[in-house]
Amino acid sequence: MLFVAAALLTETAAHGQFSAGTELVEVYVSVSDGAGKPVRDLPREAFTVREDGVVQPVTTFAAGTMPLALGIAIDRSFSMAGRNLATAKTGARRLLDVLRPGDQTMVVAVGSRIETLVPLSADRQRARDLVSSLKPWGTSPLGDATIAAIDRIAEGSGRRALAFFSDGTERYNEAEHTAVLDRIRRATVIVYPVAIGAAPTPLLMELAATSGGRSFTARDDKDAERAAEMLADDLRYQYLLGYMPERPTGEGPEQWRAIRVTVSRPGVTVRAREGYVAGTRRKEAASGQPVASKPRECHGEGTGNRTEDGGFPAADGRRSAERGQSSCIARPGPVVAQ
Repeated sequence: MLFVAAALLTETAAHGQFSAGTELVEVYVSVSDGAGKPVRDLPREAFTVREDGVVQPVTTFAAGTMPLALGIAIDRSFSMAGRNLATAKTGARRLLDVLRPGDQTMVVAVGSRIETLVPLSADRQRARDLVSSLKPWGTSPLGDATIAAIDRIAEGSGRRALAFFSDGTERYNEAEHTAVLDRIRRATVIVYPVAIGAAPTPLLMELAATSGGRSFTARDDKDAERAAEMLADDLRYQYLLGYMPERPTGEGPEQWRAIRVTVSRPGVTVRAREGYVAGTRRKEAASGQPVASKPRECHGEGTGNRTEDGGFPAADGRRSAERGQSSCIARPGPVVAQ
């Protein structure tokens, strides 16, 4: 995860915004041992950070648990009907159970529309109940759903992450894969895909690698629960590294800057986002200026694809004719490099 701020940690940095002057680039790093467990005892001196191949002095270092805003997206499309959806719900419920009490969670259902079942809150019981009530509905716009979920979870503070339970089947995306990956590169959200029933698709694996997350495979309920526990462990303990690049991040033409983090301890796996987009256009995007069209996203327990008679299917698949139960808002669309 990357934040850019003016020299010191501020509220601006917590929201991933740019400011003028000397800037601090921050990267969240996960380190795991051969068994996939977090490594918790690394000092600052064990880390080396390179930007575009050049070693950067680490000026900010923190380790431990930090505030978390986590989006949990569940693919409820018809391709997930039956065992796969049941497995996804088992994994999502287990993830809700093992998070820390202070963590904020949001639940998103993915069908022909992207439905926010529970906005960011600490209300785990309501989230569990709505996850359990999900029934198959609609198609699989996974790319669109990823962008929508990232935009919503970006409203949280501290670390921001997205767990996505899906079989990887895609249908009727408006966003191309390049646009989805571009959005990930510009976001401050770590993505953890959980592939249901089969190995992760290339897109799911690339979402994890690009954002600094980790992908999992869940072929049954036991796998899903284990994946949820490992995902929570990964988020529970992380390192925060900060450095001041010689080249200002908000000046000059838009450019990709690659980040590579290594540690001196052998036999461990290091995960961090692959880099960030610098330049004037990236600065405009971070400041909230419009940068693309705004697809529609729906919120509320009565939203989803309209039924043939004009109503809305509820989260459990039943039709709801009460249009007042739902609302659609414009959300920022993908930012596509030119």
